[in-house]
Amino acid sequence: MGGRNYLTVRVLVLTVSCLVVLEYISLLQSAENADKQKPSIFKIVSEDSRGVWHRHVLQVVPSDLYRTEVIQLDSNSTVIHQTSSPMLSKSSNSTLSDCPMIPPNLQGRFPVVVKQIPSFDEMDSMFPSLSPGGRCSPPDCKARHKVAVIVPYRDREEHLKAFLFNIHRFLQRQQSEYGIYIVEQSGNGPFNRAMLMNVGAAEALKQHDYQCFIFHDVDLLPEDDRNLYTCPIQPRHMSVSVDSFMYRLPYDDIFGGVSAMTVDQFRLVNGFSNMFWGWGGEDDDMANRLRLKKLFISRYPANIARYKMLKHGKEKANPERFKYLYSGAKRMSKDGYNSLKYRKVELQLKKLYTWILVDLPHLKP
Repeated sequence: MGGRNYLTVRVLVLTVSCLVVLEYISLLQSAENADKQKPSIFKIVSEDSRGVWHRHVLQVVPSDLYRTEVIQLDSNSTVIHQTSSPMLSKSSNSTLSDCPMIPPNLQGRFPVVVKQIPSFDEMDSMFPSLSPGGRCSPPDCKARHKVAVIVPYRDREEHLKAFLFNIHRFLQRQQSEYGIYIVEQSGNGPFNRAMLMNVGAAEALKQHDYQCFIFHDVDLLPEDDRNLYTCPIQPRHMSVSVDSFMYRLPYDDIFGGVSAMTVDQFRLVNGFSNMFWGWGGEDDDMANRLRLKKLFISRYPANIARYKMLKHGKEKANPERFKYLYSGAKRMSKDGYNSLKYRKVELQLKKLYTWILVDLPHLKP
């Protein structure tokens, strides 16, 4: 019986891996051929009472969430495949159609700018499409994903300028509805990155009905716009290859730097632990939480999920991180999003971002 179960698991893992590989190849192909207006190779053709219809391979997982209708323009034109997603877009009075599954303006390698960054005031006028709080929606279609980008922050103004200048240019190519949340810890005590991300999630959901979170270090800048900041099927580690690590993954279970989770996934694992003061441990604890809830860490290919890390000093390590990592499973149900406490000192809807200044108490394990 044990051998049969093991074989079943291997078959399932192989099947999922094949689907993920096809998704990545299709994403690469769609981005590279965007200007040529050629259809992607990987399409699924089905036939029913409505006739022949097509689905992109990205619609295979899960296949019942998406519907594609064929619209014939005329004898000399190509066929348009109009896709709708009932799970990702709510009913609206808007006449806009859903944005394409693969944004058409993707160009691949993204020109990261780290020198001669404009001032905050100059950037305010450079991004006229932004709403207060650093929110943006595509102007010509209805976004499929509503994403809150949450950045834990303290005392890195030059990094923040570079991050905002690059991330808005990057995200506006991807046709998602997004908002930028800079969550700043007050005082000079040990930094609690994980707790700040819990605060960002809580405050973002108070403002809008986001579907997923991108938890983002301020010193990491994406280098390829095919690295889609969208809602993942499984929790996604985004910063796979970073220049300071020679564009190699440091270890298999890493979930730090930049990561994506749906709101439901975040709630299922009770968010991040609030116990990690100082550098290190909180991301490994999150990886353990995902594993305990039978979720797995997904990734884009290393040639897409590329990041440049801005230079910064080394943070003081958390001396108790290993103790809390070992006891994480026991604390998971009571240490995290449901036990979060903080004092909101100030909240401002700036042009480029929502700024949340908070005072964090030391909570008991």
